[in-house]
Amino acid sequence: MSDVRIDDLPVRAELRGKSPYGAPQLDVPVRLNTNENPYPLPEPLVERIAERVREAARNLNRYPDRDAVELRTQLAKYLTDTSGHEVGLANVWAANGSNEVIQQLLQTFGGPGRTAIGFEPSYSMHGLISRGTGTGWISGPRGDDFTIDVEVAAKAIAEHRPDVVFITTPNNPTGNAVPRETVLALYEAAQAAKPSMVVVDEAYIEFSHGDSLLPLLEGRPNLVVSRTMSKAFGAAGLRLGYLAAHPAVVDAVQLVRLPYHLSAVTQATALAALEHTDVLLKYVEQLKSERDRLVAELRAAGYEVVESDANFVQFGRFEDSHTAWQKILDRGVLVRDNGIPGWLRVSAGTPDENDAFLDAVRELKKEQSA
Repeated sequence: MSDVRIDDLPVRAELRGKSPYGAPQLDVPVRLNTNENPYPLPEPLVERIAERVREAARNLNRYPDRDAVELRTQLAKYLTDTSGHEVGLANVWAANGSNEVIQQLLQTFGGPGRTAIGFEPSYSMHGLISRGTGTGWISGPRGDDFTIDVEVAAKAIAEHRPDVVFITTPNNPTGNAVPRETVLALYEAAQAAKPSMVVVDEAYIEFSHGDSLLPLLEGRPNLVVSRTMSKAFGAAGLRLGYLAAHPAVVDAVQLVRLPYHLSAVTQATALAALEHTDVLLKYVEQLKSERDRLVAELRAAGYEVVESDANFVQFGRFEDSHTAWQKILDRGVLVRDNGIPGWLRVSAGTPDENDAFLDAVRELKKEQSA
């Protein structure tokens, strides 16, 4: 075949020169670069998944429940139980990972001739999915300490009048949470400017020191809270994301969902996981403790660390972050270089994995000081 590159194809202009999302998948002893839960699912849950999938397999000749009613009902119960805010079936929608949730929201409320804003550095898929849906992307400001200045952000919203506003809390890749008051102020700014949809991305909320912002949904029909089962539930391979919002928002995103988008196997597996939330959230507590240990040990070793409410820690500062990344990798530990000058990110792993990481960065600090 002839040597044809992407640029030789009639690719849309806004996609040219862009790179697909992804982290290096390398075979190394310790992998702490993708914010996965390092603990395998407990055996009783594995057995329950097998049972539920076996039941689902008997009807794979039929399409799955198009509206995932049982799954959404159980997700609503989980949200209610863990937040104290009453959430019902009509408030919840689920899709293949939080990325598909974001895509459906942008297909519904964004698109050609519309724009979305996020405050960067933040989750890069917000911008990538915006471009993929033909939505113009606006990079809003964050401070040098990676916080959102309410006055500056509100001014950007007033100036650009976006159709969708993304607020990630805890923020990825920096780990810091956005205060409730900031979210409220930006919601009000967004309603005054357009009004527009405000999406609060809570992918890491179970690891936070603070509470979910789900109670803010009350009386705010243009507010959406998105979640995932990939992190706290230790189910990254499941690919199940969900949102909570006003029932009208749930009705709206169904206008763009693909028919029968959640397979019967996915729904069965997620339902099994929701039966074991008490055990899974104990792992979350372990990871929170390990995250706090990483913060303390990194600071003791002489590194600068961003306060984290997630299951990862951003640390620095390095004259050349990619060189530092490589030197840590040479010691058998894979962390994440997100392209933020001077900073790297490490996911909280098991105690042994974290020990290996800390040994590597201490050695690196000694090498840099020599």
